[in-house]
Amino acid sequence: MSEDYRGPAVVTVGDSSASLDVRLSAHFEPLEGRLRWAGRIAPDAALVAAYRAGFREATITVADGSPASAKVGEPDPWGGLRLSGIGFPPWPDFS
Repeated sequence: MSEDYRGPAVVTVGDSSASLDVRLSAHFEPLEGRLRWAGRIAPDAALVAAYRAGFREATITVADGSPASAKVGEPDPWGGLRLSGIGFPPWPDFS
């Protein structure tokens, strides 16, 4: 099981989609009884513009995996967005 993923992904926010590098990690929340995962994506002007236009939901797909829904957080100082999700993480070697 890999609790971390560093690598390429396709991220969609609103009508904007980009293939870029992501850094994600997951952990089990024992009090909630579920998995939580979160991380940051590489800077992308179109995705940041979609966030600033009011979109707060994203879809992330890693490799040939199933798309996962995520919440979008505000841009960091370098222009990347924060993503967070609940449930099974989107990277394929998490099991």
